[in-house]
Amino acid sequence: MEAQSTSKTAVVSSLKAAKRNSGKTYGQIAAETGLTNVYVAQLFKRQAQLSPETAPKLRSALPQLPEELLQEMMQPPCRSYDPNLIQEPTVYRLNEAVMHFGESIKEIINEEFGDGIMSAIDFYCSVDKVKGVDGKDRVVLTFDGKYLPYTEQVSCLYYATLIWNQFCLP
Repeated sequence: MEAQSTSKTAVVSSLKAAKRNSGKTYGQIAAETGLTNVYVAQLFKRQAQLSPETAPKLRSALPQLPEELLQEMMQPPCRSYDPNLIQEPTVYRLNEAVMHFGESIKEIINEEFGDGIMSAIDFYCSVDKVKGVDGKDRVVLTFDGKYLPYTEQVSCLYYATLIWNQFCLP
């Protein structure tokens, strides 16, 4: 795992250098690729996989991006995080906000949808800048996740599936 982490660190460093050398923001790259700004940042952190359909758009947005890095971005990433990241003030405040509002958000999700959760896989996230009523800059975070209901674990359905798979599938 350590070798993989070192390799990921080197790739991320090279990707961030290519972005920095382009002079473009995540938002500008997002506009040119049709992705969200957060997803673009995830690609450059190797926390998301670049699809073959989007690769030409990224190539067009960053023509100086080396082909080997573009190919690396199309490989399934090792999604992980540094546990020390919580010490970074922005990340700490995001965590604090979710912990503070989380229970109320959960209750509203249950009230509006039923017993279930918001997916973090079928998920869109973006960061936007707006002016508040006082004229000061404000951060808008959008978490747009698919609702996933919990299922009742009915044993007859479970065992029927096992039997079907064992005896009826080639």
